[in-house]
Amino acid sequence: MSQTTAVDIGTLITQTPGVYGGRPCLADTRFPILEIAVHYNAGIPPEQLAEEFGLALDKVYAGYAYYLANRAAIDDDLREEREAYDAGRREQDRRLGPFP
Repeated sequence: MSQTTAVDIGTLITQTPGVYGGRPCLADTRFPILEIAVHYNAGIPPEQLAEEFGLALDKVYAGYAYYLANRAAIDDDLREEREAYDAGRREQDRRLGPFP
């Protein structure tokens, strides 16, 4: 019988200064947990996300678990990102006129 080494799922999510503002990402990628949250909230299953972006399925599941365990904080980050985008868009529209 062969033995396998268990994977510490904490190693599947990393935070690296200078990568996506130090926010959590799937390990060895620049795929942010904020993006995992967007896909989760859109109802995208982990298998589809992994296939569409060429990501390891175990990392995607770890990302979903990380999001769910930290949902309130990550949802706050998503709101802040959206508000910053909307403010920037309003400023651009004010300077240049509405984008068609």
